[in-house]
Amino acid sequence: MSSFPTRPDVVRASLPSRVAGRMSRMTWVDVVVAAAVLVLLYVTLRVGQGTTVRFSTGQNVKVDTDPSQLPYYAARSLLRMFIALAASTVFTFVYALAAARSRRLERILIPALDILQSVPVLGFLTVAVTGFIALFPGSMLGLECASIFAIFTSQAWNMTFGFYHSLTSLPRELDELSRSFRFTRWMRFWKVELPAGAIGLVWNGMMSFGGGWFFLVASEAISVSNHDYALPGVGSYAGAAIADGDLGKVGWAILTMAVMVLGVNFLFWRPLTAWTEKFKNEQSEASEIQHSYVLDFLRRSHWPELAGRLLKPIGRGLARAGRVFGVDDRPLVMDRQRQRTGDITFAVVASGLILWGLIDLLGYLRDRTGLGVFGEPLLLGLATLARVVVVVVGSTLLWVPVGVRIGFSPKLTRIAQPLIQVLASFPANFLFPLAVWFFLKTGLSLDVGGILLMALGAQWYILFNTIAGAMSIPTDLREAMDDLGIHGWQRWKRLILPGIFPSYVTGGITASGGAWNASIVSEIVPFGATTLTATGLGAYISHATADGDFPHLIAGVAVMSLYVVGLNRLFWRRLYRIAETRYTT
Repeated sequence: MSSFPTRPDVVRASLPSRVAGRMSRMTWVDVVVAAAVLVLLYVTLRVGQGTTVRFSTGQNVKVDTDPSQLPYYAARSLLRMFIALAASTVFTFVYALAAARSRRLERILIPALDILQSVPVLGFLTVAVTGFIALFPGSMLGLECASIFAIFTSQAWNMTFGFYHSLTSLPRELDELSRSFRFTRWMRFWKVELPAGAIGLVWNGMMSFGGGWFFLVASEAISVSNHDYALPGVGSYAGAAIADGDLGKVGWAILTMAVMVLGVNFLFWRPLTAWTEKFKNEQSEASEIQHSYVLDFLRRSHWPELAGRLLKPIGRGLARAGRVFGVDDRPLVMDRQRQRTGDITFAVVASGLILWGLIDLLGYLRDRTGLGVFGEPLLLGLATLARVVVVVVGSTLLWVPVGVRIGFSPKLTRIAQPLIQVLASFPANFLFPLAVWFFLKTGLSLDVGGILLMALGAQWYILFNTIAGAMSIPTDLREAMDDLGIHGWQRWKRLILPGIFPSYVTGGITASGGAWNASIVSEIVPFGATTLTATGLGAYISHATADGDFPHLIAGVAVMSLYVVGLNRLFWRRLYRIAETRYTT
């Protein structure tokens, strides 16, 4: 009986031979997965063709409200959402790493992130539409890029804050491991930092995706300088139906949105959340883990293993290329004199650039309206601030206990996740018909009722981050608490609150920014010929955007940024420091 040769050069088959061998073992599962991928690529290419058609800036672009167009509109909206999510993920990695690894850059980038998250979507759209149309003249691609950029601005900040916090609160033993083995900085990111922050990143990405849905109408139905631009999409369809006062078509838009959210949750987010279970830092196996039918189906296929083998050379190439970023051997003790000199130089240069920009901005406003333009938005901002405080406090009291309960129970997570996704992704604009009817029937002022609409765009940040924080608490610690008989308030004080506190702070700071942003669409509620308006900074910015009044728009955005940054500096940043110093393992 012959035996196989044992020489390595004989045994080791070529890569094409190994691939061909695995292809011969393909099952019906592999055929289904391959067909699904091909269909997805085909649909993406077909839908993408509509982004480059001719377009004239001198005409108002309208959307066809025939319900038969909704499948195509849904595909266009999904394409924008996922492109924006990919851009947000790349931005998150680059921005958060820069802020976490450089103490000097952190002093600029984190306050800048506070300002960026406080700038309303309409503020970004005003600049983005003009810039992208000039970049792609005569093409619909300019409007598409402006819409994607607007969705990006509703997703990126929350993801960046969350990942930045996971980097700054990295467990000490993991940090020492990276230094001891002299990992390259690429290996530190890929093998240590990204796995440690994976659960929070996915849940914040899910929440940010919901934030993109929330502002879908504003990003697809754009009104700037008395010009209306409507891109094919579910958001613009709903905006047109609301403007026409057609409740039937609004209902079709709501149904389409629900199907899209549930489909994305089942096919994308649920497999991701189940996959990230392997990144939990615990010593005992959980009694219950999350499951996903899609993930289980993919694991039965040979394609993931085959793709991993084909991509392995690329991974090795990236690892070799990552050596240019140096080795993780930062000294634990630094030269104080050298550090102080560098800090002073950096502070002088950065302060000079910021001061120059502020002087130029104030000069622009003084020449056109006078500096008194800040008076009205400052007073209106107080009214919006009161609503923001009510939303954040109410959301904390309501959703923190619920989030902990969901995060501790994988079975409950499976039930609650799709429901929460639908609720979190539901644009407030879709409720305008019901809101107008309810407010008129009850006589409730929008000054009070607007709080409920603002909560639709803000409260979910707290819930999602609380769930992520509760899921990150090791099962062995929970079992130890059970063995010791610690329950009730003592359990919350000793385990739950310290465990979820870092994630809650991330959720709180993004919920606060989200509430300010949501005021743009919550302080003006139109339906047909009826429009309700609340007293607040959001309504002020909306009017300035629609009228193309750039001085008042800049003043409103600047004041909103001032309120958000001030609130973050005085309150949320102090909680961040507590989370970093007291609740980092």
